Amino acid sequence: MGHCEAFMAHQGVSPPAQAAADTPDLQALVKANARYRHIIGNTPAIIYSSVPSGDFRLTFVSENASRVLGYESQEMLDDANFWFNHIHPDDIAAIFSSLAMLFVEDQKVYEYRFRTSDGSYLWMHDTLRLIRDDAGKPLEVIGLMTDITGRKQMEDELQRQGEEQRKLIAQLKMAQAQLMQSEKLASIGQLAAGVAHEINNPIGFVSANLNTLGNYVATLLEGIKLYQCILGGALPRDMADGEVRSFEQRADLAYLSEDVTDLLGESNEGLQRVRNIVQSLKDFSRTGESNWQMADLHQGLDSTLNIANNELKYKVSVVKHYGELPMVKCLASELNQVFMNLLVNAAQAISDKGIVTIRTGRIGDKVSISISDTGHGIKPENLNRIFEPFFTTKPVGSGTGLGLSLSYGIIKKHGGHIHVHSETGQGTTFTIELPIDPANVLKPEGAGDSPGGAS
Repeated sequence: MGHCEAFMAHQGVSPPAQAAADTPDLQALVKANARYRHIIGNTPAIIYSSVPSGDFRLTFVSENASRVLGYESQEMLDDANFWFNHIHPDDIAAIFSSLAMLFVEDQKVYEYRFRTSDGSYLWMHDTLRLIRDDAGKPLEVIGLMTDITGRKQMEDELQRQGEEQRKLIAQLKMAQAQLMQSEKLASIGQLAAGVAHEINNPIGFVSANLNTLGNYVATLLEGIKLYQCILGGALPRDMADGEVRSFEQRADLAYLSEDVTDLLGESNEGLQRVRNIVQSLKDFSRTGESNWQMADLHQGLDSTLNIANNELKYKVSVVKHYGELPMVKCLASELNQVFMNLLVNAAQAISDKGIVTIRTGRIGDKVSISISDTGHGIKPENLNRIFEPFFTTKPVGSGTGLGLSLSYGIIKKHGGHIHVHSETGQGTTFTIELPIDPANVLKPEGAGDSPGGAS
């Protein structure tokens, strides 16, 4: 059983005895009218007709079929299964489905591949129309086939280009992430000496205090042994009083008692300072946190200030005007990187002594963070370029030119804005505005890398 017989069996349709007689003679009509024949023969589309029952045998094919497909019209008419036999095997199932719906909808449009005389396949756009008589009985199927191979090739090319663009975008995102990590490491590297100094100072005096406390402990152990000798009777009573007085003078117990308390207090403060710096480093990097989470921006600012303290403390007085801020959904480690870039830039913009002022506040469903300095300011000709990648006014080796560019990208990623106002010789102010919940202004792109991710 051929394709067409199988289809008709599936439909439960039996061919009428006089199918050809019930079918309008479109072929005869075209032959009788030279004008119609000229128009149909020269149109880009192939016009054909077939019986709507039995084997869907072709009853008419326009002469331009030879030009498009390479087959003569009569050759297509003589083969009862010609149409089915030349459809790409992968498209047969879809054709059956469309033909089934033709009897319901009277018109169907679909696309399939048709084999030409040279064995290649052309993509055809086919519009089928079912003609019925006054009683609703199917009389004829008229089709209009158009070669859309060029369009399909263009679609395939566009799809290929789209895939290449998606891969390129993924590579750019990866490169951006690597640049961001490199810039973070560069920032930490730039401040590493200062952080080491901040840690070494308390560790240094804690170490010195421990040496002094060790000497005090040795002195106290000497006194304990003396009293043990007295209590054990090993030292005569007439000698004991003199030895005790001599020990007390050497040990200076009054001063020792006071100094031990001070040394322990200083050592505890030093160790707490080290703990604070280590915690600030952890808070700054937010180790282990890669998803969007609710974060306290004041905590992020304070931890960043602790890390950058050695860069700031010798020439900058930091003034904090913290307003009431809600928890903000963000990638905290990335925002901390922005704070670090702005604070270090502010310190480097101050030549001798100056002030860095941090202001925060809430504006409706947004928060605002501004960092101002009293430095030398930014020249007007550079103001429009400061967010360009690799643009820097610092000496060679003093900056990568990526800090502000990456900061701009991070703020945009959070659905926010960063503005700069600067006057030469007066200072610069960077103002950041962030939505409390970026999901309200950004479209989710996937869990973990957008505000729609886990929190």
